[in-house]
This record gives sequence, structure tokens and C-alpha cells, in this order.
Amino acid sequence: MADRRSRSISSRKQPQQARSSGLVAAILDAAVQVLAKEGAQRFTTARVAERAGVSVGSLYQYFPNKAAILFRLQSDEWRSTSELLRGILADPTKPPPTRLRALVHAFIRSECEEAAIRVALSDAALLYRDAPEAQDARAAGEGIVAAFMREALPKASDTTRILAGELITATLSEVGKSFSEETRSETEIAAYADAMADMFCAYLATLARR
Repeated sequence: MADRRSRSISSRKQPQQARSSGLVAAILDAAVQVLAKEGAQRFTTARVAERAGVSVGSLYQYFPNKAAILFRLQSDEWRSTSELLRGILADPTKPPPTRLRALVHAFIRSECEEAAIRVALSDAALLYRDAPEAQDARAAGEGIVAAFMREALPKASDTTRILAGELITATLSEVGKSFSEETRSETEIAAYADAMADMFCAYLATLARR
């Protein structure tokens, strides 16, 4: 059953030429626009094809159904999040508190800038939440956070580091999602991120002293 679900939401084929890559990019750009405007419930391949200026048949060459398009958008989101985590938390030139603060600011800003897309993808999560790619994305994120915690809390036990990583990750995700549900100004975003970063850094400092 899992293999069948995975195939049904995977792209039909990968573009081999620049023209094909351009077509797929146009389809995905259109999908983002339709998703942001219509939401997951009114998201259809016909609307995406119309917005992209291509035939439904051309779209079906690369995506067999709307679930495949949504899955591709979500996969891109997972990859982007992993790259964000790795690029900031794995930077050896900065001390852990500085990295954590930078991550909080980048994440909160990203949540606010892409709120409509994230909400719509969340609404469609039942289509792909058990896919292998989803599990791989979660594992990748957990690995990056675990490596950071080993640097931030070198003397702490594994249990303490795991708990700290899970608490910070869950809080950042849920609070960031809630905060981004309303339109926020640059000042509000910066102030909120600063406050959250202060809280996380103080928490890690307390654990480091134990």
C-alpha cells in the first residue's frame, strides 16, 4: 500500500532538456499561485494548467494528478527547510547561541512570508505525510538539530540534548505557525524573533550550567 501511494504522488518523469525544465518550473510557479489564492480544497490541475498557460495534457506528462503537484511543492519545502537548518546551525565560524538566534529570525521571517502556502500545504498533508520522503525530511532535520545540540551542550547527557532539541524545534514550529497567521510588520517580526531567541538561548545557557 505504501509503495502504491508513493508512486501515485510522484512525478511521471523528470525533465531532461532545458525546455522541459522550463515547463515544469512554470507549472510549479503556477501551482504556488493557485494554492495561495484558492487553498488546497479548490486546487485542481485544470486551474494550474490555465495559470501556467499550458494544456492539461502537457501538465500530465510530468504530474499525474494534483496530489503529485502538491507533493512536489511540499518536497521542495522540506528541502528548503533542511538547507536553512544546515546552512545556519552547522556553521562552525559562529558560536551556537549566535547560530540559534539567526535560525529563529530566518525561520520566523520565512513563516510570515510564505504563510498562505504553508497553510495550504498543511491542509493537504494527508496526501503525503506517510510518504518515504516525509520520513527522510524529518530524519534529516532531526540529525541537523542533534549535531547542533552536541556542540551547544557538550557536557549534557544525550537525554537532555534530545529533549532540548525536540522542545526548541516543536516550539519554533508551532509558535511560528501561530504568529504567521496574521500579517506582521518588519518591526513585529524582528521583535518576536528576538524574544523567542532570548528564551531559547537562556534555556540552553541554563542547561549548560548544570
